[in-house]
Amino acid sequence: MHPPTDRPRVAGPERAAGGSGRRVPALGGVGVLVLCGIGVLLAAADTYVIVLALPEMMVGVGLDGDELQRAAPLVSMFLLGYVVVLPLVGRISDVVGRISVLVGALVVFTAGSVVTASAPALAEAVTGRFLQGAGGGALVPVTLALVADLWPPQQRGVPLGLVGAVQEAGAVLGPLFGAGILAFADWRAIFWVNGIAGAVLSVGLLGGRRGVSGAAPRGRPDYLGAMLATLALAAGGVALVRPVALERSVAWGEVLVPMVAASSWTTPLAVTAIVATVAFVARELTAARPLIDLRRAPAVLRAADLPGAILLGAALGGIVLSFAAADTAERVIAPSGPWLLLGSAVAFAAFGWRQRRASSPLVPAVAVRARPAWGALVVSVFVGAALVAVVVDVPVLARTVLPGADQFDAAVVLLRFLVALPVGALLGGWLVRRLSPALLTCVGMALATTGLVAMSTWGLGSLDGVGSDLVLALAGLGFGLAVAPVNSAILAAVSAETHGVASALVVVARMIGMLAGLSALTAIGLRRLYDVQARIDSPAVTCPRTPTDCPAYDDAVRTAIVEQLQATFTGAAVCAAVAAAAALLLHQPRPHPVPKQ
Repeated sequence: MHPPTDRPRVAGPERAAGGSGRRVPALGGVGVLVLCGIGVLLAAADTYVIVLALPEMMVGVGLDGDELQRAAPLVSMFLLGYVVVLPLVGRISDVVGRISVLVGALVVFTAGSVVTASAPALAEAVTGRFLQGAGGGALVPVTLALVADLWPPQQRGVPLGLVGAVQEAGAVLGPLFGAGILAFADWRAIFWVNGIAGAVLSVGLLGGRRGVSGAAPRGRPDYLGAMLATLALAAGGVALVRPVALERSVAWGEVLVPMVAASSWTTPLAVTAIVATVAFVARELTAARPLIDLRRAPAVLRAADLPGAILLGAALGGIVLSFAAADTAERVIAPSGPWLLLGSAVAFAAFGWRQRRASSPLVPAVAVRARPAWGALVVSVFVGAALVAVVVDVPVLARTVLPGADQFDAAVVLLRFLVALPVGALLGGWLVRRLSPALLTCVGMALATTGLVAMSTWGLGSLDGVGSDLVLALAGLGFGLAVAPVNSAILAAVSAETHGVASALVVVARMIGMLAGLSALTAIGLRRLYDVQARIDSPAVTCPRTPTDCPAYDDAVRTAIVEQLQATFTGAAVCAAVAAAAALLLHQPRPHPVPKQ
């Protein structure tokens, strides 16, 4: 007998609509999806918020302003957590159900936010960022799988477009959210707000479980388990944060004084948290109706293929670190990149061997056997490679060609593109109900290619008129149009039992494409920059009378930077064109009718 799950059932969250044979989600399912969408927005915004918070974070964890390389793990470890756990999390959601995994992901994201907000040094902040990436990244594929569970294929377009639009809107709202908080508080407040929001959403999802499962909980809730969990979290949180007012309190300050010298884990509060955690685990293993059924954990991990997930995570982690830790001004990959990529190749080979041997593999063959399924992964890689060039290099171009432009002015220029992205995602979700995913993706990426080709011709005065605004909006609309069709194609091509892992693979493919594309396209642009710089005379030659104030030399340098960006946009246009061509793989041929006997 299979263990019960919270995966949606037709009898519960869905009801027949007008006798047409179609099903629509019950109101509870829609409410849960709204909460999931807010969680996706929160995690997406957190991906971009560090752009503004990083300088203050560096000072807050003991780094100097010129130690940017040491601060790189604050970004790379977030990306590592985002990527390496997704296949396992997606597969677990196929085994135990979506809501449990979504709640767990929010709990991990909340814990990571608290650890980051209270981090006294770099190591703790990096740990918190990894947890934030692991929890926040898991929300996207599991939410997409939940959409596939709740809506039939012909009705998934709009909700998939909404999820995609919310995810892309994070690029707009993340920096604004960070700037708004930094105007009144320090960087730690950003992550405290994230933690509070994550906790509220997780409670809301637990309350909305019935709306998805369609079944009322049986028996009395495990109040003792809830009390022990609350005590462990509260005591552990205060012990970790160490509020100044509590430390200085004459009556209560001793709860933060270590009982063993130089060991922060021996304070009375920390010991209380440890004891409460142990008691909670013991309670969950013995309770008739536990909050978290830990007894099922070994069976779930076997069904989700934990060894396969570790191998695939190691392979993906090597790729992420090879590109994310690279100094793109000097090389495409990090100095340790060759060894990391060799390790990834070995891990991939071992993963392939494991896939053939495992009775319940991490990625069942049916999940990627259909052409639209693996075609969606190919498209996602090249979409990510092209997309990252716009997000990174348009602000650089703006600061270069606009007189007196600062970071804010550059962000305003990019805003034309970022606003068009979610609009395109919504439009693509609406159109995919009427047009094929292959056609929509091809048209969207053709529009993106057109925009990138135009960007590859931009010079020193190209951002002065409205033409550049139209180009950026066109490119953003094109990228957005491809979001829902790609997800719709892979979800329609695989069985319901693999929606979670299939969605996770699409997200991973896009992220890998962004990382690899950023390094490769930057390397192409820098090669062009170095070639142009070699032909520029020094200020002493160009302006022998006033070498310290030489407009001709400054214009030559700006022109060299523009030519570098033109080469980068050209490479991105090629990637977008490849994605448009690869969109043909998303076409699902109609089955031939079986002749009547």
